Parts: sequence; structure tokens; C-alpha cells
Amino acid sequence: MRIADVTAHPTSFPVPPSQSVTLGIGRAVKRDAVVVKVTTDDGLVGYGEAHHGRAPGAVAHLVNTTLRQLVLGLDATDVVGVWARIYKMQLGSHGLGAATAIGMSGIDMALWDIRGKAVGWPLYRLLGGVSRPIPAYAGGVSLGYQEPAALVEEASALVATGYRALKLRIGDSPAQDLVRVGAVRKAFGEELVLLTDANTGYTVEDARKAMPGLDAYGVGWLEEPFPAHDYRSYQMARGFGRVPLAAGENHYTRFEFTRVVEDGAITVLQPDLSKTGGPTEGLRIAALAGAWKLPINPHTSMTGLNMAATIHFLAAIDNGGYFEADVSKGNLFRDALVSRPYEVGRDGCVRPLEKPGLGLDLDEEFLARHPVIEGPSYV
Repeated sequence: MRIADVTAHPTSFPVPPSQSVTLGIGRAVKRDAVVVKVTTDDGLVGYGEAHHGRAPGAVAHLVNTTLRQLVLGLDATDVVGVWARIYKMQLGSHGLGAATAIGMSGIDMALWDIRGKAVGWPLYRLLGGVSRPIPAYAGGVSLGYQEPAALVEEASALVATGYRALKLRIGDSPAQDLVRVGAVRKAFGEELVLLTDANTGYTVEDARKAMPGLDAYGVGWLEEPFPAHDYRSYQMARGFGRVPLAAGENHYTRFEFTRVVEDGAITVLQPDLSKTGGPTEGLRIAALAGAWKLPINPHTSMTGLNMAATIHFLAAIDNGGYFEADVSKGNLFRDALVSRPYEVGRDGCVRPLEKPGLGLDLDEEFLARHPVIEGPSYV
């Protein structure tokens, strides 16, 4: 079973003002994604998601040219070999770095989808896991900067559906951030798990001001206060409070995670299967983290492909934590591009899909109706 074709489809849709969320990186004006389709010589089709990298057309072009030429004709079941070839010929020396990791993530995910379809197994079984409840927190592009009363109202609707953990967007200012976190904590008490994400919006001084307050409110983690490569700031901030520092959605491959783990400042690891190298590399990162007794709480990307793959992945590792459930309003990549990727139960948990591979049906006509929109996704 050989790889006969690889096609990446960049896709976008605008976010209306009524559904726009403001985060530490700005206000969302559109949603982007890259869907990777791999076809074998005997007709099997697999789909994966490559993160848009805020340049979906560029990511898709890399997949459709260089990466496609590197993998055509290779054994579609040899995910390790395909990964190694891309790493050797493109990522390891002189090639585009993050873009290649993102592109190969989509190819790798599609190949795992094919492997599952070839043997009739859902992905979690192929990865060595078992169907079990995975705790979920309400995340995605949601719970952003707003008046505390409005934030509590949004949170209340989510708690009513079964969520027992929420992730709040901070990175506005330490004072405003703590007011919002405090309002949600007061409204729901200590039983609700509160997580926070600054989306790289903090300075070191901001973190120094905010972290004692986050401690006082019992926050479970402070996610990405700084850019991924700012190792020094993470080292400094770990002494500002007890709240664990979380990161990983912008770290690529096990090699970057090795430094993160050895530095010791970031203790909640958040690899994204659509960015860090796909499920193949995700398993390696999970094994690395397991040796250091660190949990894996993956970041999820834009489409249901990544969401479904992430739940399968969490069901197959022994140090898995939360699934980041996307509760953003009007996400067509979750609701229209694919069949339903997950359901959140009254216990606040999700479970992996049971159909072969990722377990999803994908509407290719959606891609034709939603061509890429060039330009920044946040303003």
C-alpha cells in the first residue's frame, strides 16, 4: 500500500463581530485551517489537519510541493519511515522549520487515519489504548476579555452542560485578569477547575504581579505567559508563585520538548498533534514526559480532525490529562467540515470515536465553498 497522492487544502471563514473573541494576541477576525488528504494506490483515503501557522496558503503550498514529492511512493503504513524521510530531507537541515513540522503533522495524521481504516480499527486501538472517559475542559477560542458579569454568564452555560473545568483568557493586564478570574471563582466555588492562558501576552513583570493572585484563586496552570522560545523568562517566572507553568503548543518535535523538560520551568506539557509532528511524534513526546513524571494536556487546533485525533491519543497514553474541548461559537471546522468529533457527557468527559481511523466523515465540498482568506487572523 503506497502513497499515491498528497493534497493540502487551505481553508478559511470570517468570524462575525458578534462571535469574535479578544485574547492576548488580539481580536479574532477569521478562522483558518489546512486539511491534508492522502490517497493510497489501492484507493484508501486518510485526512489530517496541519495547523494553519497563521499563513494557511503558505503551509498548504509547502505540503503540495516539497513534502508531497518527498513521500510519494512510500509505504503508507510506514509512519516512522515517512516521518524520518521528511525530517532528514527537510526539517533537520536547511529546510523550513516550523512550517515543515506543521505540514508533516497533517501528513502523519492522515497516514494514521489510513492505517486505522486498513485494519478496521479506531485510532485509539491502533495506538495501543482503550476507550475510556477523558476529562475535558472548556477551551478553544472562547472565554476571552469581557466584563466579569458577562464572563460568569458564559461560564455558567458551560458548567450547566457538564464541564467541570474551564480555561480563562488572561494577558490583558494583571489587575483586570485577576478581577475576571476572581469573579468566576466566586461564582462557582472551589470545585470548578480554573485554568488560565495568557497567549504570550505577559511580560516578566506582568507574571510577577499576576501569579500570587492566581495562586490565591487556586488556578490549575498559567499557560504561555511568554513566547515559546523565551526560555529565560519561563525560568525567572517559575519562582513567582506556585501555579504551574504550561506550554507546548508552539514547541515542535521531541527535540524542542527535551529542552523544555530539562529546563524544569514548564511542568504542564501541551503538544499539538497538528503542529509538533503528528501522532507519531506525539507518542514520543508523551514517552519523554512520562519518564519525568510530567502530564500531557494537548492543545487542540481548529478542525474536528485534530479534536478527534487528540482524544484517541489521550486514550492511548498513561500520562494524559485534559482534552481541550472547543466551545467557541460558530466554528464551522468543528460543526460543518466533519461529522461530530466528540460529545461531552454530564461527567465532563469525552470518549474516542469508534469508527475506523479517526472515525470522521469529511465534506470535501465544504473546502470548495470556503477558500483560503489571506491575511492575519487576529487584529
